[in-house]
Amino acid sequence: MTHAVAPRRRRLLGLACAAAIAASLNLPLSACGSSTFPFIPDHYTFSRAQVQEAVARKFPYRRTVSQLFDVALTNPVVGFEPGANRVTVHVDAHIASPFLQQPVDGAFMLTSQLEYDAPSHAVVLRSPSVERVEVDGEARAYRQQIEAAGGLAAAQWLDGYPIYTFKPEQLQFAGVNFEPGTITILTNGIRVQIVEK
Repeated sequence: MTHAVAPRRRRLLGLACAAAIAASLNLPLSACGSSTFPFIPDHYTFSRAQVQEAVARKFPYRRTVSQLFDVALTNPVVGFEPGANRVTVHVDAHIASPFLQQPVDGAFMLTSQLEYDAPSHAVVLRSPSVERVEVDGEARAYRQQIEAAGGLAAAQWLDGYPIYTFKPEQLQFAGVNFEPGTITILTNGIRVQIVEK
């Protein structure tokens, strides 16, 4: 009698497992990320420290803009604007120009969108712009020109700069290819959704 019950239990267990697998294949990928493919998460989150480290590698930065301003940018501090879904970078600025009797120190606040760049497999800064310029003394008379110079420098220098590059094994599993989807700025990090390609 024991021998007759055991095969029946095995068959029922096998049918229950098959039904569970079949049901899970109809779930959206975000749910499958943790159940069907447990080694492929449905998102990655990068901390402020990781983004800070990536951006800091780009500094210090020096550039002559329009042959009028020598701009040196140092000491980047990364921040997040969840409401606008943008990354901020506050940098110290040292500006010299024939218009100024002596170089002046100030600061720029840059903001940027984030975007996934498929050819490089990286999350990159996209369309950075200068949101705020802080300068003192005689440099205030040239604030517009300094802001324009800073904006041009930021656009040429930071646009397309990678803050995180995915490894191939992070975007493949069991013959299925994945790619980053929606990028969301949080108060303490950046959340990148992973979706089936």
